[in-house]
Amino acid sequence: MPAISPLAPARFPDLAPIAGVRLAAIECGVRYKGRTDLMLAELVPGTAIAGVFTRSLTAGAPVLWDRERLPGGKVRAIVVNSGNANVFTGRAGREVVEATAAAAARCLGCSTDEVFISSTGVIGEPVPADRIPGALPRLVPGLAADAWEQAARAIMTTDTFPKGATAEATIDGTPVRLSGFAKGSGMIAPNMGTMLGYVFTDAALTPAVLQPLLAAAAARSFNSITVDGDTSTSDTVLLCATRQARHAAIDSPVDPRLGGFRRALDRVMIDLAQQIVRDGEGAQKFITIDVTGATSARAARRIGLSIGNSPLFKTAVAAGDPNWGRIVMAVGKAGEKADRDRLSISIGDVAIVERGAPVPGYDEKPVAAHMAGRDVRVAVDLGLGRGKATVWTCDLTNGYLEINGAYRS
Repeated sequence: MPAISPLAPARFPDLAPIAGVRLAAIECGVRYKGRTDLMLAELVPGTAIAGVFTRSLTAGAPVLWDRERLPGGKVRAIVVNSGNANVFTGRAGREVVEATAAAAARCLGCSTDEVFISSTGVIGEPVPADRIPGALPRLVPGLAADAWEQAARAIMTTDTFPKGATAEATIDGTPVRLSGFAKGSGMIAPNMGTMLGYVFTDAALTPAVLQPLLAAAAARSFNSITVDGDTSTSDTVLLCATRQARHAAIDSPVDPRLGGFRRALDRVMIDLAQQIVRDGEGAQKFITIDVTGATSARAARRIGLSIGNSPLFKTAVAAGDPNWGRIVMAVGKAGEKADRDRLSISIGDVAIVERGAPVPGYDEKPVAAHMAGRDVRVAVDLGLGRGKATVWTCDLTNGYLEINGAYRS
């Protein structure tokens, strides 16, 4: 296993148990040796599900399977393996998914249409046909309500630490809980769902409520991060509601009682998204990019991502070089409206450019000192409107080259 990222949290958080959710993980030898690589989540009957998936046109067999089942709105099991993405594997890949769903359905006594499947790892390599389905019966005896960290570790690939987050809210005065985990380190660029993420709640919400809530939260979290600009073929984010909380069920996404829940969901998903950036392959610095004054929120996010995806900007941050010209370049190439004479830029709260011109007497030393730290903040104001967005990324170091140059070896 690689060394833990210097940006990692001190420990895996204490995730609140969710009524109706049990998890387990084992080693089944898909690719890795001496580490767990298969996770099963069991959900109580009646659990509702929502999902967002990669927009890649070469999506893997598990993504296609999940998309087909999502309109049913029900889930009893989620099976996730690491080590092999089951992408570009043809009919054999589909057969592995079908066999996995059938095995999970037998184990839990449910329909295959209530089984959702994810895979992550190497693309284009055949999946051992019986490895995953054959291991599922061994997972069932270990199912437990508190196995969050074990589940999070089982889905890691080049990740250096497991990622979890939890939050609470109230609906009609009734406490509701949210807990989730995610994986991601490289091949991270937002495009609908990014990497793999699973969030669970006991709130009594229908699929018609969950889907718009998830899509909106994904835009503010997983779709506002980037590590290397590459969108995975396996990106999946699932939100499951076991409906065990004792409040009146909600079946409208505009119900005013959802305010607190919506904020809690944002907290969980933004926390997970930021942990993915903090585990970016080879990352040494966590970068926050605040864009304001754009013509729309969508434009602001595109500009922020243009900056966050720029290798020139990211390598400058890695070197601690306050080269603000690279920010100007990235704003200009974003394809959104920008006016050179209205542009303002600051780094670490130090104004560098105001209304299209360098700040008179600008001193680079405090900016360089800020960029020498682990957390770097960049602010860009377009001076055109009220659109704003925040994007998170990391620096680009030699570590990224070393990890990806040896990924299959």
